[in-house]
Amino acid sequence: MITINNIIKSFEGRTVLKNISAEFEEGKTNLIIGRSGSGKTVLIKNIIGLMRPDSGEILYDGRDLTSMNKSELNMLRREMGMLFQGSALFDSMTVLENVMFPLDMFSKKTYKERRKRAEFCLERVNLSDAGDLYPSEISGGMMKRAAIARAIALNPKYLFCDEPNSGLDPKTSLLIDDLIHDITVEYKMTTVINTHDMNSVMNIGDNIIFIKEGVKEWQGNKNEVISSDNKALNDFIFASDLFRKVKEVEEEELKAKEHKTI
Repeated sequence: MITINNIIKSFEGRTVLKNISAEFEEGKTNLIIGRSGSGKTVLIKNIIGLMRPDSGEILYDGRDLTSMNKSELNMLRREMGMLFQGSALFDSMTVLENVMFPLDMFSKKTYKERRKRAEFCLERVNLSDAGDLYPSEISGGMMKRAAIARAIALNPKYLFCDEPNSGLDPKTSLLIDDLIHDITVEYKMTTVINTHDMNSVMNIGDNIIFIKEGVKEWQGNKNEVISSDNKALNDFIFASDLFRKVKEVEEEELKAKEHKTI
C-alpha cells in the first residue's frame, strides 16, 4: 500500500498540489484522473520520487520516501515497475532483450536465470513468439504488452502506469486494461495509473482519485463514479456524450423503480 498525507507542491510561488491525502491499495488498480493541468502528473512524479513535495508524507508500506537518502531511494525504486506512455522500448534491442534490460541492470541472477524470467514475463503477456522481433516489427498494442512484461520483470511491489492506453484503439485499450488489472491482482501489486481514459475508469477503476486544480475532489470506485453528486467530477466525466447518456438512462431507471414502489 502507498499512503500520501497532506502533500503540498509549489513552483515559483504557485501551489500545484494542495494538501492531498490518499491511499493506493494493494492488489487493486488505483486510478488518478483529472483534466490536463490538474496536477495529476506532478502528483505521480512526487510519489515515485522524481520530485520532492514541499511538505507531507509519501509512505510505501510505512516507509517515508520524503525522508530517504539517495541510496535508500534507489533501493526503493528496485521495488517499482514503470510503464511509460510511449512504451519507451529500445529500438536497437529485441523484445526479449528489452524485457531483460532491468534484470541485466539490477539482478544478480545468472544469464540463464534472467533469460528464463524474461521469457516467463513475455509468456504472461501473450508475447512468447515475439521475443526475437524488434519494436519496429510489432504493433502498438504488442509494444505496450512488451513494456508491461519489462515493468514486471523484477517482480515489483508497486507498478506505475502513465496513460497506458495512449495511441491505442478502443479494443486494444480494453485488452491492456484487463492485462494490467489481472497482473495487479495476481501478483498483489499496488498499481497506480495516471489516465484520461474514461473507459479505463469504468473497466478497472477499483480505486479512483479525481483531482481538480491541485485538490483531491473525490475518491471512490467504478461503481460509485457514475452516481456521484460531485459537480466537478460530473462535469469531467459527462463531458462525453456517451457517459452523459449513461447517466440519463440510470436516472430514468431509478425514477421508474421509485414509481413502481409507490
